[in-house]
Amino acid sequence: MRSRNSRQRIRPSVPPITIENVKETERRIRNVVQSVEDHFEISEEVAEEQITYITEVFEAIEQIETGKIELDSNAEKLVSITDKTKYLEEIVHDDILMEVNSDTFKSLFQVKRDERVLAKELITTALYASYNSGVKVEEVDQTIKSLQQKLAYSTLDYSFVQSLHPLIAFSVKPNAFFSADQTNEAQQRARNSVEPVMIRAGEVIVEEGQLITNEIYEEMELTGLLNEERNFYPIVGLLILVCLIGLFLFIELQFQAKKSDFHFRKLIAITVLSVLMVVLMKVVSFYSTTVNPLYLVTPVAAVSMLLKILVNERFTIVLSIFYGVIGSVIFNANIPGLLNMEAGIFIIFSQLASIFFMATVKDKGSIIKSGLATSGINIATICLFLFLSFEKYTLFDYLMYGGYGFLSAIIATVLTLGMLPLFETGLGILSDIKLLALSSPNRPLLRKLLIEAPGTYHHSIMVANLSEASCEAIGANGLLARVAAYYHDLGKTIRPHYFIENQMGMKNPHDFIDPYQSAEIILQHPTDSAILLRKEKLPNEIIDISLQHHGTTLLKYFYFKAKEHKDNVKEEDFRYIGPKPRTKEAAVVSLCDSIEAAIRSLTNPNQQEIEKIVSSIFEDRLLDGQLNDSTLTFKELEQMRLVICETLKGIYHTRIQYPKDNNMKEAK
Repeated sequence: MRSRNSRQRIRPSVPPITIENVKETERRIRNVVQSVEDHFEISEEVAEEQITYITEVFEAIEQIETGKIELDSNAEKLVSITDKTKYLEEIVHDDILMEVNSDTFKSLFQVKRDERVLAKELITTALYASYNSGVKVEEVDQTIKSLQQKLAYSTLDYSFVQSLHPLIAFSVKPNAFFSADQTNEAQQRARNSVEPVMIRAGEVIVEEGQLITNEIYEEMELTGLLNEERNFYPIVGLLILVCLIGLFLFIELQFQAKKSDFHFRKLIAITVLSVLMVVLMKVVSFYSTTVNPLYLVTPVAAVSMLLKILVNERFTIVLSIFYGVIGSVIFNANIPGLLNMEAGIFIIFSQLASIFFMATVKDKGSIIKSGLATSGINIATICLFLFLSFEKYTLFDYLMYGGYGFLSAIIATVLTLGMLPLFETGLGILSDIKLLALSSPNRPLLRKLLIEAPGTYHHSIMVANLSEASCEAIGANGLLARVAAYYHDLGKTIRPHYFIENQMGMKNPHDFIDPYQSAEIILQHPTDSAILLRKEKLPNEIIDISLQHHGTTLLKYFYFKAKEHKDNVKEEDFRYIGPKPRTKEAAVVSLCDSIEAAIRSLTNPNQQEIEKIVSSIFEDRLLDGQLNDSTLTFKELEQMRLVICETLKGIYHTRIQYPKDNNMKEAK
């Protein structure tokens, strides 16, 4: 370890803990105690006694001069000044005679009465003033000189003032005596007034490039900044924090991986947004201080809104809590071991607000509404911090910090709107906003389907309704299933009249061609749908569902028709090329497509027929192994069956048969 007198250049040092600098506190106490002056106790008895002596002298002289004093038989001898002086010496106190000589008394008899009265007033007044402030032993001579000067500057005759010097010297006695008790009390009060010198956590002890003095070295040693073993502990704590976050994140990722819609592209989006979040908070922390907490401006809600749109709500909530913990560490003013709980709470509340207020993503307007609502939560959270603080804040402070929260939400909204297309296009992630845009009837492909194959268009709408309801019942992506159902039969627009829903009373062209040729046309439409969708650059999820919605099922009608003419008919020639449905949404669309076509073929479907057909199609797909590649469970299949039956009953409910016009006329 370096000596205490060494000087070196180091990086900025910030103590990790708050600790008292005992040596500095003791030094300040010593300085304060030494600065306390000695306390003296003023004796009023001494002042009263000395002033009484002076007063007695002047009163005795006045009585002698006026003849008011009672004289003995020798009173006739008091005519001369000498006799008056001798008589005065006989009646005054002996203490006076020990210091005041006869010449002083004679001078008092020699002057006029007015001068004598003035001398008395000047002497007694000066004595009162001196004794009231206290006369210490070492101040006696100075006080005597001061009184003598006051008389010298008066109108009294100089020789008369000179003669009064002995009387003045006699009148001044020390009346302020050292008081040990009062001095000790004063020192104790001074000692108690010294606050402990604290080295507070976060307080910069030495700046980078600053020379280390003895005092700085002692503070660094006291706070443990020179203790390498102690400095290692915060690093261990951060490693434990990272491990805990990593553990819970791994568990959550395993849960998310079980979902069919959680793919590698979403993992990339999570990684990019998480890195962006940490970097953003770190950059803001460089400029954030306790006086100006700029972490309130950090647009953390942007990441949560993007994750909610691109991934899902549950995973976004989990990450929001992790981001709050990380933010409490980043915004700790570079103090190891300290967590900024206000920053952590603000980050969590801001993100949770953006998630909950964006419950349904219908369009970009929902992002703006979520941002405005989040700004209100941000302001409320900031007011919470201000109200809980012991410090007093002005109206300007409330407006400024509240503005920080509002600005944070607005910036987050702008970033979300700007970055969402980048993730959707760059990573090919299909968001609800994009799905909603694709579901618009004004989309070119849907208008093409409506114009060229209206029957197929109506069929797709019905399949979409059934698919969305089924997916919502089992927790799958209902919006994806609905939009995919809109486009799943787009390939039929190439040869629309070869599909029965588009024939509208015309002759069936399949009656005039070979079953193999008919099968080739029908089996081709999933591939044709995929080709058209790829050409228009629709999302892969929709293309996959279009390819998989028939799986490898058998085209039974033409298969059995072909067997009527041949005996060695191969099933492979009449099966769709697939692949089989690989996601829940694809399996749902596949089932709903077959069910809707089967129910539509009935003239007047009733409840029993609907349930029978739905159950038979479910059973047929299971036995044919068409659902083996999907993650549907038997419980989910049963839930789907019930929902589909209820939905179809609502569509094909019994209607009142109104009488024809002729019957109505007859009834009249």
